Amino acid sequence: MASAAVAIDGVFRALADPTRRQVLERLGRSPGSVSELAAPFEMALPSFLEHLRMLEGCGLVRSKKTGRVRTYQLVPKRLQVAEDWLAKQRTLWERRLDQLDAYLLELKETQP
Repeated sequence: MASAAVAIDGVFRALADPTRRQVLERLGRSPGSVSELAAPFEMALPSFLEHLRMLEGCGLVRSKKTGRVRTYQLVPKRLQVAEDWLAKQRTLWERRLDQLDAYLLELKETQP
């Protein structure tokens, strides 16, 4: 269970940053080199590489080096960790809201 918590924490930490989310959106279209991925961002390359390291560290992307070019690609299966957690939360809150709705209807019916 502890490793699952670490995994989900890393995914949500990575998703919390708008730069990293934009990189993931871009990689959703096709793999890209570091320079292609960094081009839209006004930041120093070492700072951008930190974003890529975080994405790779939590498993959302993987990289491959061919010669001097490192190419990144999305690992969509890893997003399933976040999706599963959100689905559980949605189910929990829908059930709670249904219970509240039933309780409020019961109260309304018992009021004169």
